[in-house]
Amino acid sequence: MRLTSLICAVITLAACGAPQQEAAKDIDWPTYLGDNGRQHYSSLDQVTRDNVSRLELAWSYNSGDPSGSMYTSPLVIDGVFYGLSPSLVPFALNAATGEEIWRNDLDIDGGAQRGLMWWANGDDKRLFFSQGKTLIAISAHNGELIAGFGDNGKVDMTPKDIERAYMGVTVPGVVFEDNLIMGFSTTEDEDAYPGSIRAFSALTGEIVWTFNTIPARGDPGSETWAEGSLDRAGGANVWSGMALDEDRGILFAPTGSATPDFYGANRLGDNLYANCLLAIDVRTGELQWHHQVFKHDLWDRDNPSPPTLVQLQRDGKTIDAVAITTKSGQLFAFDRDTGESMYDLIAVETLPSTIPGEVPAPVQHVSPVVISRQTFEVTNRTPEATKFVEHKIKDWDLRPWAPPRLGTVLLYPWYDGGGEWGGSAFDPANNRLIVNSNDEAGILTLSEIPVGFSNFGAYASNCGACHGMKLEGTDLAPSLVGVLDRMDFAELGELMDAGIGRMPSFSHLDDTERRGVFRYIASPELEEDEPSTEVRFVLSSGYVYLRDHEDLPGNSPPWGTLNSIDLATGEIAWKINFGNFLSHPDLDYGSISYGGPVVTASGLIFIAATPDKLFRAYDSQDGTLLWETELSAAGFSTPAIYSVDGKQYISIAAGGSRLGPPSGSEYFTYALPTANESPE
Repeated sequence: MRLTSLICAVITLAACGAPQQEAAKDIDWPTYLGDNGRQHYSSLDQVTRDNVSRLELAWSYNSGDPSGSMYTSPLVIDGVFYGLSPSLVPFALNAATGEEIWRNDLDIDGGAQRGLMWWANGDDKRLFFSQGKTLIAISAHNGELIAGFGDNGKVDMTPKDIERAYMGVTVPGVVFEDNLIMGFSTTEDEDAYPGSIRAFSALTGEIVWTFNTIPARGDPGSETWAEGSLDRAGGANVWSGMALDEDRGILFAPTGSATPDFYGANRLGDNLYANCLLAIDVRTGELQWHHQVFKHDLWDRDNPSPPTLVQLQRDGKTIDAVAITTKSGQLFAFDRDTGESMYDLIAVETLPSTIPGEVPAPVQHVSPVVISRQTFEVTNRTPEATKFVEHKIKDWDLRPWAPPRLGTVLLYPWYDGGGEWGGSAFDPANNRLIVNSNDEAGILTLSEIPVGFSNFGAYASNCGACHGMKLEGTDLAPSLVGVLDRMDFAELGELMDAGIGRMPSFSHLDDTERRGVFRYIASPELEEDEPSTEVRFVLSSGYVYLRDHEDLPGNSPPWGTLNSIDLATGEIAWKINFGNFLSHPDLDYGSISYGGPVVTASGLIFIAATPDKLFRAYDSQDGTLLWETELSAAGFSTPAIYSVDGKQYISIAAGGSRLGPPSGSEYFTYALPTANESPE
């Protein structure tokens, strides 16, 4: 007792004699994916390998009724947590307690949105997000629309000199000085908008500069398109997000494929600037350099994730580089200043096409650094699964780089293969890239669209009697005007397959008819389109992966991995199976994942992303699982990590829906118990 009293007295005297400590500084998460470099990195180190197992729920927030998918990665600035509900209701919370500060239902009925943007000048603090084609500005103080921005807080981002089908934005742009730099999504068919990157004023919403990712006739890059093909060219759009080197003033933008997908006879040539990584002067919109990852893309190999600013060591020197991962399961890295590849690319000869007029690029240059396998193997999970898949694929073209054909080609990895839109995390402690990768085989079947087909005809014969020929609705069924502002194409497709109420299932429609219905619903202002006068070819299999008799991937496992890559050498430092499908939660063969990781200074990787609804923490050194917790729905989003008053928090949005029920609308935030805040 005396010894204990003496120790307490000494501690008390020491505390009294010591200078007063300053209040702990808050560490924010002020930008989508943590920073403009999209590094998915937190400098916080309070939660460590030793104490992460004691994480517990600090607070949760139900943002509204679940509807569709919710992918939002929140922002945290000055102790305030900003997020969006599934229907795009913005809100602000006390970031330490989850207590609601404000919530403002703008009655906009939006679809999935991956995050928000923050801009401030003195007391003028604004949040920006997108609802379809509309860019919205609200006050960070109360969520009210900014009257001086566009039309009472809203800007229509539709290119005014072009009338095509669908366009919208699902990912935050880059905020630099007083500009918001935005890309957009569009369709993957002939009615797609030609891509562009635009800087909008954060003050007024006016366009400051534009870079067209499809060149005009006579401009650099136009020589890579067959004569006449530029007049109707579409796609090459930046849909997955961009990164910014603020010191250099260089914007890094990954572009998608030219349209239509899978059939390029009407757009022969390499098709710049589709499937490229573009380095652009962020102040002027001028192109600095580019690298085309795929030429004349016939496989929907658009760049699916934001680039990541990284560093690597070569010959005793530190090189500032930018990395991108691809749907084909490869990693590319380039010198930020010059565009020089950090790896020796491999020339691969492609195969000739059997489609009339189609001419694939004869050679593609691929990276030797791979994050998912490049060679297909039939599943060996069970004899029944092997037999089922072998029978299914017996007449398919299984050759690597086989171009689309009338019939079926096995696409490996599939449409959502390799690194997806969640993006990658950079670990500066060892210059490694952390990325979750999908490893499934896809089904690619082309069908011929006969002469006389029209989008209006497909809609009218299947939907018009109930929903009206102009989408206006009838006594039998509601209006479909603006339905794509409320749900995306995937959700609309799921509804058509399942049916609802008096509406039967339309799962019997082939992909040609479905695409026609979708195109008409997306563009009713185009009136009745003329029936086709020439034969065309379209994807009729849908964007699906090869499955066995139990609805699991038809290739050999693993089907999803988490990877740590040494950027200097391109070697895999470690790889683990990541996630499980809901139907088979105990296989441990990995699963498809959407959403990215975050790495911390204390050597932890936090990631949800899998359909099994688990949120996990791994050791960044070797991939050891250190902690996991079950969410109410799958967390198809990227975590946010921040601190308030010296306490570290880890937050994730659980939106679910994408790979099976349930849907969700909750945000979950975790922290150490108060007694165990300090590392051991």
